[in-house]
Order: sequence, then structure tokens, then C-alpha cells
Amino acid sequence: MKAEIITIGDEILIGQIVDTNSQWIGVELNKIGVSVYQITTIQDDRQHILNALKEAQERVDIVILTGGLGPTKDDITKKTIAEYFNDSKLIEYPEVVEHIKELFKKINHPFKEIQRYQAQLPSKATYLKNQFGTAPGMWFYENETVFVSLPGVPYEMKGLMTHEVLPKIQQKFKLPFIMHQTIMTYGAGESMIAERIEDFEDSLPKNIKLAYLPSFGKVRLRLSANGPDQKTLKNQLKEKVDQLSELIPDVIVGYEDDASIEKSVGQLLKEKKKTVATAESVTGGKIGASLVSIAGSSVYYKGSIVAYTAEMKNDLLGVENSTINTFSVVSEEVVVEMAVSVRKKMKSDYAIAVTGNAGPTTDDTDKTLGVVYIAIASDTGVSVKEFNFGQPREKVINGTVNKALGLLQKEILKKV
Repeated sequence: MKAEIITIGDEILIGQIVDTNSQWIGVELNKIGVSVYQITTIQDDRQHILNALKEAQERVDIVILTGGLGPTKDDITKKTIAEYFNDSKLIEYPEVVEHIKELFKKINHPFKEIQRYQAQLPSKATYLKNQFGTAPGMWFYENETVFVSLPGVPYEMKGLMTHEVLPKIQQKFKLPFIMHQTIMTYGAGESMIAERIEDFEDSLPKNIKLAYLPSFGKVRLRLSANGPDQKTLKNQLKEKVDQLSELIPDVIVGYEDDASIEKSVGQLLKEKKKTVATAESVTGGKIGASLVSIAGSSVYYKGSIVAYTAEMKNDLLGVENSTINTFSVVSEEVVVEMAVSVRKKMKSDYAIAVTGNAGPTTDDTDKTLGVVYIAIASDTGVSVKEFNFGQPREKVINGTVNKALGLLQKEILKKV
């Protein structure tokens, strides 16, 4: 079962807003066994919409549109969809009118007759109740293809998908199961991993696919399986994950269905009832931001000291001036003092400290651009590693964040 998502809006095409709707819809469709075949973004233009609908119908079983459902008669999306289905008759839904009036009453906004247009739907459409906004969704079934039109406002779209669209899709179609398992790796590049598991990848059955998802400092390996029997898929995935674990045990650092290193680290810290603090220079607080992006992180994250300059490293973290003057701020010796100090100040079980040259200049250091030192402190001492993430600046910073969290994870796993 394949779907295509079509987002309508010039504001997406000119970069004014980011299309988060497609990403969310894709995740939710996948959960119920629908694969997203294509995502398309188009202008709010009659011919463009007609062409996109025709092309999508030739490719997929389900077409989901978001955006373009406005309250005025010059809105072209509804008219164009009606034109596509040769449906010129609009039916007014009294319950939608009352719903709009209630919403406006809550915000002390007068109901105007022009709002009735949103309650008028093409006669071939099945009305989908929008609990959180004024524009209802529309469901069409034409030539064995489902078409769904939804407002572009994210919380309205999500409400309609959750309460109306997903249940109707599950009722209408016999869907396969789709399962994923993501393996997180650190310390090896995509090509190196691919070379090591080439025979494994070639031996995968047709219903299981392997995807490489590289980013700064890490590569996620995602195994995706689909089929009619959930138990069989689960066993197949486990078998393949076990095989991967034997092939590349030195670079695998975790397993997640929805993988992120900060989530994995947080889960480990919670399970072990341990805490962590951070001392950041080159990353400017981004490691701490990654950790607190996970709900419930206050249980294990103590806090951060962002000491960007040599003066702040001395004043806030107590790094000795003699250490800085002798070895420079980008050095193993400085990062060790940073890690020891923040762990002591925050009374944490673990500490991460980072210092480096993100560029574009090296300031007063003798280290080349891209060089970063990462230290992990615990009750057994401090381990330090030197990396060169190259350029540009963003690559250095993001690579440092991911690598630091990966090193912390490895340190925690040593004691599992």
C-alpha cells in the first residue's frame, strides 16, 4: 500500500516555512503499514494542483494533500479538487457552520457569512470533522484511489489525521505490517561500514531493506521489513540485527526504533540512576541543548557551564592559567581540567567537556582548524580523545556534539 503526500503552498517553496507536515504524516502512515512513495510540494496554482493529482493517482493508492484550504471564495484548492473530480456541486454542512460559530465565540470574534464557504464541500467528498479549526477535511474515493485534503495548519492536520484519516484508512484497506530497527554506530564512516557488511547486505531477503543514515559523527543503519505477519517480521529483524552485531560489534553503540544518541544516553543514565554535567567551549551549549531536548532529562542532567573564552575557563571552571599558557585553550590538558571541574561543581556521576577550533580562524592556538578535544570524566578518571572534524564550522560543532554523546554512551556501557 503506497501513499503520496502533496503539500500546497508558495511559502514552502520560497523557504519561508519548513514542511514539517509531510515528515509527521509519513511517520504516522508508516506505523499503520502504508509506505510513502513520494512527497511533492507545489504552488497554490490550479494547473499545478490538477497535474499533481493526476500524476499521483497513477503512482499510489492514497493521496494526501495539506494546505490551501482557506476561508474565502478566492481560495482555489477546494475548487480545483472539485474540478478534478468533475464535481461542481457544493453542499453546506450545518454542523460545520455551528462548529465555526462556537470557535469564534470562544475568542470573541464575530461570525461572518463569508465563513460559510468553509462549511461547503464538493458533493463527492466525505466530510472529516476538524476539531481544532474551521476548515474541515475532505475524503474522496475515485478509481480505487483515496484522496484526502487537509488544512495546512499543523495541529489541525494532526488532529484530522489522528481522529479521522488514519482510522478510515485502516478500515478500508487490509494493510501489511511495517517494522523498523535502527542500529546506531560511531567511529566508522559509511563506506567503511558498507565494505564490512557487504555480504550481509547482499543476502537480505526482498522484504527487508537496509538504509545508511549518516550525519555528523555517526551512521545509523536502519533495517526495514514489511509483510503480512507481525511475528514473522519481528523474528526476521531480530535475526538480522544479531548478525550485524557479530559483524561490527566495535562500532555499534545502541539500538533504537526511533534512534537518537541523546535519547539513548538519557535512557542509559535513567536506568543506571546516574547523572551528567557538561563543560562546553567550542559547542557553545549545544551538547546540553541536545540532552534537554528529551522529555524527563531533569532526572539525569545537572547542567552546563559554557566557558567560551580562556578567561571564562579560568573564572568559571578553575582551569589554571599556567595550563592555558603552556598548552593553549585547545588541548588535552585544558579539557581534562574542564571535565574534572564541572563534575565536581555539579556533583554529577559523569561529565563531558569539549574544547576546539571550529573556525574560521584558530585564534591563539597552535591547533589546526577542526581539531577538537573531548573528555569524559567519571569516578574512575578522565578519558580524552582528539578529533579533527575538518570544516566547515557547522560540521565541527555538530560532529563534536554527536561524538561527545557517543563517547559518554560508551563510557556508561563499560559498566553495564
